[in-house]
Amino acid sequence: MAKPFFRLQKFLRRTQFLLFFLTAAYLMTGSLLLLQRARVGLPPGPRAPGPLQALPVAAVALGVGLLDSRALHDPRVSPELLLGVDVLRGPPARPRPGPRWLRSRNSELRQLRRRWFHHFMADPQGPPALGPEAPRPAASSQGTYMGCFSDDGQERTLKGAVFFDLRKMTVPHCQNACAERSYVYAGLEAGAECYCGNRLPAMSTGPEECNHECKGEKSSVCGGVGRLSVYRVEQLQPGSRKRRTVTYRGCFRLLENVTHAFPDSLVQANVTVETCSGFCSQKEFPLAILRGWECYCAYPTPQFNLRDAVDSSLCGQESEAQRLAEYCEVYQTPVQDTRCTDRRFLPTKSKVFVALSSFPGAGNTWARHLIEHATGFYTGSYYFDGTLYNKGFKGEKDHWRSRRTICVKTHESGRREIEMFDSAILLIRNPYRSLVAEFNRKCAGHLGYAADRNWKSKEWPDFVHSYASWWSSHVLDWLRYGKRLLVVHYEELRRSLVPTLRGMVAFLNVSVSEERLLCAESNQEGSFRRRGRRPRALEPFTPAMKDLINGYIRTVDRALRDHNWAGLPREYVPR
Repeated sequence: MAKPFFRLQKFLRRTQFLLFFLTAAYLMTGSLLLLQRARVGLPPGPRAPGPLQALPVAAVALGVGLLDSRALHDPRVSPELLLGVDVLRGPPARPRPGPRWLRSRNSELRQLRRRWFHHFMADPQGPPALGPEAPRPAASSQGTYMGCFSDDGQERTLKGAVFFDLRKMTVPHCQNACAERSYVYAGLEAGAECYCGNRLPAMSTGPEECNHECKGEKSSVCGGVGRLSVYRVEQLQPGSRKRRTVTYRGCFRLLENVTHAFPDSLVQANVTVETCSGFCSQKEFPLAILRGWECYCAYPTPQFNLRDAVDSSLCGQESEAQRLAEYCEVYQTPVQDTRCTDRRFLPTKSKVFVALSSFPGAGNTWARHLIEHATGFYTGSYYFDGTLYNKGFKGEKDHWRSRRTICVKTHESGRREIEMFDSAILLIRNPYRSLVAEFNRKCAGHLGYAADRNWKSKEWPDFVHSYASWWSSHVLDWLRYGKRLLVVHYEELRRSLVPTLRGMVAFLNVSVSEERLLCAESNQEGSFRRRGRRPRALEPFTPAMKDLINGYIRTVDRALRDHNWAGLPREYVPR
């Protein structure tokens, strides 16, 4: 009898020791995480990097369970954010095909984890500051350091192109981006922000106020809070792309009083397109207007817009005759129209929660770009995409339910996800083009094209059969459960941009000027036009695929008409 009792006692002792060991390990892990969190909130100053600091933010988030499964399996999350996932979790599970991989089984847990994730990404203390020594320009910079300048006003000091990079911003990176767009000055702010312009800021400050080091180039100065480290761009770095050239926009009829209609002008003998566009670029005008020896710089206006082109042969006269004629050649300079580049969050929380909903590949990012430039307010996103944030979509980092953005991008469908929004702009695109665009993005990112091997593999037919039904169900769900909808066809937005965009802005209950809408039209391409060589124009859709997609097109067309909307354009079905 004593022997079994002794064995039981021995087993209980071992179990007690095992429980004690597991409890101690759990407490030690929690303590380490609390210490790491406390280090995040330390005041800025020089400190030795710890082992956790060497990991990407996403890797730290995964270590404490902050990055949810939706971010891991969602292809919209940039690859950079998922760096280190394999080290911490091992091989990821194979994502399920179709639209369900965008959804989480537990909505409340997903939102909680996402809130914690954005808390870590917000970095309330700002970028790490440099020490008390005087800041110095980057050694690898080929530009001239102009000094530290204030950027505290209502309007941006450098009004040209803007982009961010929370992890890899360097001085040469910013200089190359500005030089490629034919800007003269590059300014860096808060360690991760880059601004371009052609006019040197007027308000200089003490050099010690630019005390933040670059995120991707330690010990190099990248401005401060409300302070710009400004460089004069002299030449492109080796291996960078050439400067963008001017674009011919057509022949136009001149206004009656050109000297009063156009803000700036240059008159000289034998003026060329390069001379005129260079002069207008320096003045930060998007249009260079050439007539004989006369060069005018202007913005698009209701009286002189880019939709009123005439026959180009009317501008093909000899120089002396053309100087007295009423027609001119119009070129678009590489600089942006600066009248609509200022953007901000809503001053107060929006009372109406608006979605910008579309099937993937339907032009949602492009529509966000237009809405931001037209309204002056940031758009949000149901998903965090670091690539979009770095391209200037600052609302990408904001929590999607903050109501600080004018609308929120989403590809979700289903009653629960749709009824969270008070109203929605439903963007619809030809499914043939949407499927191709989304397949390109999945295989080669936002700006690339899928390789031939991708189209020839089994991945493409599987993708079509899985996603084609999603294109249909997405529209049908929003028509059924959406509370207040504005249906916008991508093709109509392309064809008639200003009138369609005007309707979208009115739906968002924002009053904007006609000049701002024309500015958005002038800057309509944005930063996400696919570059590089387009693959051979092969027909990727088999007859079986076309039969499948055409059936979904007819279903959606009938549903739109049943809900008193115009049907789908006839071009959706291939003839």
